[in-house]
Amino acid sequence: MLKALIAVTRHQSSFYRRVLACVSIGILLSPWIDRKPALAQVRVPCQLPAEASQQKENFRLAALRGDREAQNRYQALITKQAAQLQECRSQNWPRNQAIWLRLYPCDIRPGSLGAILDRIVNKGYNEVYVEVFYDGQVLLPQTDNPTPWQSVVQVPGAEKYDLLAEAIDKGRKRGLKVYAWAFTMNFGYVYAQQPDRRSVLARNGMGKTSLEVANDAGIDTDLTKGDASKAFIDPYNPQARQDYEKLIEAIGKRKPDGVLFDYVRYPRGTGDASVVTKVQDLWIYGDAAQQVLLQRAINNKGLDLIRRFLTKGYVTTEDIAQVDQLYPEEQEPLWQGRNPDLTKSVLPPAERQPMLQTELWQLSVAHAAQGVLDFVTAAIRPLQRQGIRTGAVFFPGANQSVNQGGYDSRIQPWDKFPSSMEWHPMLYANCGESSCILNELQRVVSLAPLGTEIKPALAGDWGRSLSDRPSLEVQMAAIRQAAPQINTVSHFAFSWQEPDSDRERKFCRLR
Repeated sequence: MLKALIAVTRHQSSFYRRVLACVSIGILLSPWIDRKPALAQVRVPCQLPAEASQQKENFRLAALRGDREAQNRYQALITKQAAQLQECRSQNWPRNQAIWLRLYPCDIRPGSLGAILDRIVNKGYNEVYVEVFYDGQVLLPQTDNPTPWQSVVQVPGAEKYDLLAEAIDKGRKRGLKVYAWAFTMNFGYVYAQQPDRRSVLARNGMGKTSLEVANDAGIDTDLTKGDASKAFIDPYNPQARQDYEKLIEAIGKRKPDGVLFDYVRYPRGTGDASVVTKVQDLWIYGDAAQQVLLQRAINNKGLDLIRRFLTKGYVTTEDIAQVDQLYPEEQEPLWQGRNPDLTKSVLPPAERQPMLQTELWQLSVAHAAQGVLDFVTAAIRPLQRQGIRTGAVFFPGANQSVNQGGYDSRIQPWDKFPSSMEWHPMLYANCGESSCILNELQRVVSLAPLGTEIKPALAGDWGRSLSDRPSLEVQMAAIRQAAPQINTVSHFAFSWQEPDSDRERKFCRLR
């Protein structure tokens, strides 16, 4: 494996040889450097040497001061390093290495966006996932924002500034593929405060939205906040689909290399509520979701029992007897997916009750899951027509049953996501070593249809443990050994690797 990593031709550039010369050191020492922060500067494949990075930065700063010669040298260096990055990644694992990035209004400052993308290239990344819809904001200019969400950039005089289009253009010039990364069923707190959009929100059997219940912290995409401030929508609601379609069409106009869909799920509750065990726990009590569920009935008996089950959370022997009396011409209650044994229709209600209650529960869970699938399938349709790649971001454990009859409350049926989409499992399990993320990856690989592109997302930083997570080198080495067929790995997030830069950009004051 080591020989394959450092094999190069005699005619490669001195820069490329210098980078690859460090690979063997990085691999041999990676388990050790994770415990020794002093050695965190050991390089990994395709990272630029410090002096090369500094030279580029010096040219960039001089160009900002108006030095035309420096500007020319800076642009030439960007072009040269883009080609070197492409060559290096083509000969090293993984072939594609991505990083997740959130942009801020301050990134419209001259040189700011270029500096961020330069740092990403310096780290050896050839893909960047730019967050375009989060916390009820969209990365679209104010003058070209057809969505009900406000633009990220709300700066007087910058109403036309298209930060997403700029990131795509500048990223590609540096050899980066630029994906747009968007929240999906989480529309944001501000959206939920609009009077004409409150009916769009998902509701549970107590009539509450996700903003009105306690939610689990520390498991979310950004790994710092839970779902408590997130407004999850009813995926069956036509208004929700229409609003989201406008967003995706606007993103598609910018022609990113792909679009990644995050929050393709329901919220996860706290403690016992992290597992749903009864129908009232499910987020299927929005008007649209209830209507579609009732429409799944095939006969009157089925419709009546579904309605009673939704209302009370169970059906009794008396309910079944009453339904039998109301519709004597029908044998068994029928709904989509139910193929009953008609010989059991002659059994007394008391013997049929346990079976019917279990099947009604299974129907309700399947209905919740189908809403997620239908929503994401509709969302990717306009992108597929344009030939833009799509991907789903998900938690490996969010689609599984728990104990007897319970389910993870997120009801994220990722194993049923379209195989035409890229699968981006978030391997965020934290046990102080790599074994737990490998367990998550193994589950994803075992359930993926043949030909599915699996592109794991890891959390952490280079050269050091972070929140008890092994360094990225250690996690990467484990994945390469366990699943060498994987060619793309992403890292969450630029803000973790460059916290000072992220903080300054987030809180700076534009003048």
